Amino acid sequence: MALSSAANRMSLPPAPAIRILPETTANRIAAGEVVERPAAVVKELVENALDAGATRIGITLEGGGIDRVVIEDDGCGMSASDLDMAVERHATSKLAEEGLLFHIATLGFRGEALPSIGAVARLGITSRQPGADAHAITVEGGRKSAVTPASGAEGTRIEVRDLFFAVPARRKFLKTPRSEADHAIEAVRRLALAWPQVAFRLENDGREVLNLPPAARDDRIRQVLGPDFAAAALPIESVGETFQLTGLIAQPAYTRATSAEQHLVVNRRPVKDPVLRTALRVATRELVTAGRYPVAALYLEIDPEAVDVNVHPMKTELRFREEAAVRGFMISALKKALGVGAGIAFSTPARPAWRPASGWKPPPPAPLSHAFANQGFAEAGLALAPPPAAPQTSPGLGLGFAPPRPAPLPEAPPAPPEHPLGRALGQVLETYILAEASDGALVLVDQHAAHERLTHEALRTQYLDGGVRAQALLLPAVVDLPASAAARLLDAAPELARLGLDIDGFGAGAVLVRAMPALLGNPDPAPLLRDLAEELAETSESTALDARLDAAIARLACHGSVRAGRRLAPAEMDALLRQMEATPRAATCSHGRPTFLKLGPAELEKLFGRR
Repeated sequence: MALSSAANRMSLPPAPAIRILPETTANRIAAGEVVERPAAVVKELVENALDAGATRIGITLEGGGIDRVVIEDDGCGMSASDLDMAVERHATSKLAEEGLLFHIATLGFRGEALPSIGAVARLGITSRQPGADAHAITVEGGRKSAVTPASGAEGTRIEVRDLFFAVPARRKFLKTPRSEADHAIEAVRRLALAWPQVAFRLENDGREVLNLPPAARDDRIRQVLGPDFAAAALPIESVGETFQLTGLIAQPAYTRATSAEQHLVVNRRPVKDPVLRTALRVATRELVTAGRYPVAALYLEIDPEAVDVNVHPMKTELRFREEAAVRGFMISALKKALGVGAGIAFSTPARPAWRPASGWKPPPPAPLSHAFANQGFAEAGLALAPPPAAPQTSPGLGLGFAPPRPAPLPEAPPAPPEHPLGRALGQVLETYILAEASDGALVLVDQHAAHERLTHEALRTQYLDGGVRAQALLLPAVVDLPASAAARLLDAAPELARLGLDIDGFGAGAVLVRAMPALLGNPDPAPLLRDLAEELAETSESTALDARLDAAIARLACHGSVRAGRRLAPAEMDALLRQMEATPRAATCSHGRPTFLKLGPAELEKLFGRR
């Protein structure tokens, strides 16, 4: 055996000699850490412009940034010698001496962005310092030209064309131009929040997407996150011995479907740091419904020597010297702003006003018709009790108004033994249905989670049978959205039409809603469209169509379901229980949370120490 092993070792080929990689190959490998997609190019170049003292930055995208990216700024510019040095690896003007590596006060500092971009694309730079002549340089696939005289305004103009032309294999991993543009726009939005004193303008394929003039910080937050957030925002201002946290956070009633609108800035650097996100989640978990995410723009100021920004290639994650102290400080500041434990009653922000396509003004609102208000229950097989007689009105004119409270009904008869969820005894906190099963067990049902599953299954059945039934709005509603969100919805319009949602474009950043799924009853279309846009962003083009549609159905179901805090009559509660028993997957809601808890006699006896 020993001889055989020795013979095998003798037959192995000799190990290849170690050698230094060619500079072009090394640059292309390094580029993989810095240049992941067009958004990374935009982020790195805009950060360089900010470090150069720019007060105005213009961004132009073509083909989602795959074909062309142009960044123009009015910063300090570069001399001819600096321009020649700027495209070399490890060249930087941000670190005056080695000791400053752990006292970073700039966004960029490693000197890798320009040579990395030039290694995989066609890079052109024109720069001019105040009172001097302009000069230009090009780099294509890692090959640098000489610096030549040029014409140009004060500042720097950088053009990047044909991203990844030098490494075609990387280009194949890029998404569609629309998806890549969305990522680039989001990168600019985050930088704009961090630098409100700087004007930003972004154009995508000839269409202006962002135009943000210089503003005070809170005004910039409102510019980027919109008037709905501004109406629900609470100020945060907490100063500690070594930390300072300021910004705005939305009231708990204003949430989003994903964490996309949680903006965190540390020393003017936008980050997606897990420590800070955990602190935000912990501070709001007692107030925000599970499956929903708080919206905030938070600014943490900390001694640069107390945080390491060089632990992630994109510098979006940090390492804090006193991580526990940072997390605790942030949780305390957020809880104080939100009034946790202080007995503050939060008011629900007003819904955004919708406007019809024409100049029509609606009459004073009339009470919503009971038949239309209960449509979602009726189509899911649930019959609500009729309220006292009230003036009737057209369904379309009731958009955005809460349904009337149903009239009380006589006590429902006991449930027969074949009903595992039993009969309803009452309602707890206007959120949970308390029922007694035939075996004596107590059943506690989350009315929103349960009805969400019923609505989800009803919508899914309609979809599989040929399409969700739609109900045209009497007057189309116009919903204002960020331009990228509106474009994402319009790209998915054929899929959404199969789900009963009929939408059209209505200018830049607005969507016209003509019809909605009849099963949903009467939801406000604005929150629904915002959540759907985020859901589509979370499920990329590579996700199977069925999975994308099921995620959209789940989001529709959430908006069309009975909410926590709505009082139900006994007959309504029993109808909900019966429908749950006849519905697949009724034990969990569309987000995977349980819809009911059941405590049998043995469990109750154990709770009371009887066994």
